[in-house]
Amino acid sequence: MGAIGTRKLRVTEQVCQGATQLWRTPGRICGHACTPPLPYAPTPLRPPTPDPRVALDQSTLTKILLTIPVLLFALVAHEWAHAYAALKQGDPTAYELGRLTFNPIKHIDPFMTLILPAVMLVGSHGAIALGGAKPCPVDPRNFRNYKRGDIIVSLAGVTMNLLLAVLSAILFLLFGLIGEAIPDAAPVFVIVQQMLEISVLYNSLLLFFNLIPIPPLDGSHVLTHFLPPALAIQYQRVSRFGLLILVGLLYFGGDVLNVLLSPVGVMVRALMHPVLPFALGVQ
Repeated sequence: MGAIGTRKLRVTEQVCQGATQLWRTPGRICGHACTPPLPYAPTPLRPPTPDPRVALDQSTLTKILLTIPVLLFALVAHEWAHAYAALKQGDPTAYELGRLTFNPIKHIDPFMTLILPAVMLVGSHGAIALGGAKPCPVDPRNFRNYKRGDIIVSLAGVTMNLLLAVLSAILFLLFGLIGEAIPDAAPVFVIVQQMLEISVLYNSLLLFFNLIPIPPLDGSHVLTHFLPPALAIQYQRVSRFGLLILVGLLYFGGDVLNVLLSPVGVMVRALMHPVLPFALGVQ
């Protein structure tokens, strides 16, 4: 399942704000879990005011427009990877239903992709949102090896997000080199680099958010296979309340999210720090 949760979201790309100066509007995502203080940032990253509402100025709207296609592609790629892995493990269900495609329309769920995040954003004045793509249909009974197949399919989505995060960092470097060699193209490549930086952040967030062992997130499917059978059955029954648990975690579990998602900031720093010297448009 490709799901993503955000808490106090303004401009989440501030993970690299201190070094690149590409992002001017501070903000937070998932509490502070995804944007811990960076060792190379000149000043601590703090919101200018305690007001969690998002200021929809031109800069913020521009960043939102850059984020939407990047996040949508990350979600679609996550579900495509589930479908591809399932097919390779012997289950053609997703393929037969047309889910082995990068067409976003096939992966959009009216409730999870549109209604739920919109309602939460409006209700929290832009501070909290939870959403995701349509879950990939899988029939584990078709797997050649049930346990092995289910683990592989469950980890396929987050593996795709890991690959996309690494690829985005590499492309950030390449576009920086090309922009320096072709100055006339630099203004366009600045925008491309911004989107690639967003891609590193959101793919890292998707990776670790979906590994949280709360049904029906991907991490729960893996954990199930390592529990005693009786406990695994009870654990799987939690999935009917999974959405409520995730919403409650976003609203009231900031400290817990800080711990669960602390690897996000580490991963973003590890990927972006080596390539930030090649950022274009830095004053």
